[in-house]
Amino acid sequence: MAPPRILVVGAGFAGVECVRRLERRLAPGEAQITLVTPFSYQLYLPLLPQVASGVLTPQSVAVSLRRSRRHRTRIVPGGAIGVDTRAKVCVIRKITDEIVNEPYDYIVLAAGSVTRTFDIPGLLDNARGMKTLAEAAYVRDHVIAQLDLADASHDEAERASRLQFVVVGGGYAGTETAACLQRLTTSAVRHYPRLDARLIKWHLIDIAPKLMPELGDKLGQAALEVLRKRNIEVSLGVSIAKAGPEEVTFTDGRVLPCRTLIWTAGVAASPLIATLGAETVRGRLAVTPQLSLEGADGVFSIGDAAAVPDLAKGDGAVCPPTAQHAMRQGRVLADNLIASLRHQPLRDYVHKDLGLVVDLGGKDAVSKPLGIELRGLPAQAVARGYHWSALRTNVAKTRVATNWMLNAVAGDDFVRTGFQSRKPATLRDFEYTDAYLTPEQIKEHTASAVIKH
Repeated sequence: MAPPRILVVGAGFAGVECVRRLERRLAPGEAQITLVTPFSYQLYLPLLPQVASGVLTPQSVAVSLRRSRRHRTRIVPGGAIGVDTRAKVCVIRKITDEIVNEPYDYIVLAAGSVTRTFDIPGLLDNARGMKTLAEAAYVRDHVIAQLDLADASHDEAERASRLQFVVVGGGYAGTETAACLQRLTTSAVRHYPRLDARLIKWHLIDIAPKLMPELGDKLGQAALEVLRKRNIEVSLGVSIAKAGPEEVTFTDGRVLPCRTLIWTAGVAASPLIATLGAETVRGRLAVTPQLSLEGADGVFSIGDAAAVPDLAKGDGAVCPPTAQHAMRQGRVLADNLIASLRHQPLRDYVHKDLGLVVDLGGKDAVSKPLGIELRGLPAQAVARGYHWSALRTNVAKTRVATNWMLNAVAGDDFVRTGFQSRKPATLRDFEYTDAYLTPEQIKEHTASAVIKH
């Protein structure tokens, strides 16, 4: 008899932790493990702003999935675009655009999240995100290109529009992105003698009344003071009404000449979740404390794609979409899968949040480990120490530490790679949010697999 087939969708924090634990704890031949991911690396997402600013190289935060000595997982290079839970078939679009059916006995939906957008005129065509490695690399090239083009231009209006930068989203991603890129442009302008540093203006806006409310009033205010001290204009209670290629209109009526709009206003569960037709909580798949989908045999979900009950908080709360929850959910789910194979009881996922860290670049940071409020160098040490320790391999840790030391000693560089310079670079181009199938299309694709199965 063939061993049970475990299919894991997604190579983020949750999916990789699950796969690695299965590899370590399953006996040889006890199950077949397959991982579906378009890239053979795990992206350390919290450090993307430092990739965009050039403090870290892209390779530093892309941790290879093939370095493990226990590696015995089959990796399918592609993305899941639909799941038929009745037929137990996952429809996959490979990176060659070939569509294939992958039968499973157990499926782990760890497809993560995509950038959350709204029906704002021009947003999808003119905004850039900070959710993928390609987006971070593109944003870096784009920002440096604006400095190059402004320096070469004789048109004062063009210069003004190229030197205005807008980041939407006052959460961790947006705040760190604005802080890190502002440091980059401030450092770079010294090498552009024709540019007036006073013309470079960064704007951080958010519809919420407070910056990073999860940090609490004191640390949120401390972060706000750091940003304003750097001349980053922070506007709260404001969003975007219209996004054009050369100007941005705010909801308070202001019209800003601007050719760089970075959108980080939250995340939404992967569109894959909608293909299941199951109960969701704010778009995330509603699962039990054991991380399983009720009423669907062999279906589990973790990470940003899942609404996991937060038993540590209670009162119907669900776990926030953070790396520390995703990693721990991956480990618990791996244990539950093994328990299912061995006909043993499953255990609930319970984890108390360890705190939050926000790296604002240089010596600036705010952190709240275990409820202790820190700012400045102590907070920076905690923030970077946490990120460094969370990297999965020693190679990745060495690269990141080396990059940090090199940047501290040698400073920034301002090299453009030319990545995607003459092609469209919209949110859809980077995150492929329009690639998923309808329930009817899924049934058509899985009909042949049902007959074979």
